[in-house]
Amino acid sequence: MQVKTNTKEKFHVITVLDSSLTADMAAELSDLLLLYLQNDVKNVILNLKELQSLDEISAEKLVKLQQIFYEKNSSFVICEIQKPVEEFLDSVNLLEIMNTTPTESEAMDIVQMEEIEREFLNEE
Repeated sequence: MQVKTNTKEKFHVITVLDSSLTADMAAELSDLLLLYLQNDVKNVILNLKELQSLDEISAEKLVKLQQIFYEKNSSFVICEIQKPVEEFLDSVNLLEIMNTTPTESEAMDIVQMEEIEREFLNEE
């Protein structure tokens, strides 16, 4: 599985470069992304602009990853989902529970807003 990583001040943008995501690849991706929870910068934006297909196991793995990140007070936003992937996620009733945005810029905005919320809650 091929990914491109771009690290910013408050988050990492991980772009999947493959056109399909299988269960084995999703497990590899999960292992890679979970390592970010050990860093000072724990927030992840997963850019799926190249992805054209995935299976249900992979989709469920992404949902589980999102849950783990939020349980650890970190953001996990998926962006630039292509139409075939979006339709598949919707057909297996997973799209509505995923934190997704149409663009990477909007994903960045969500991460920054969630960071502000966490800082505000920690002050109280």
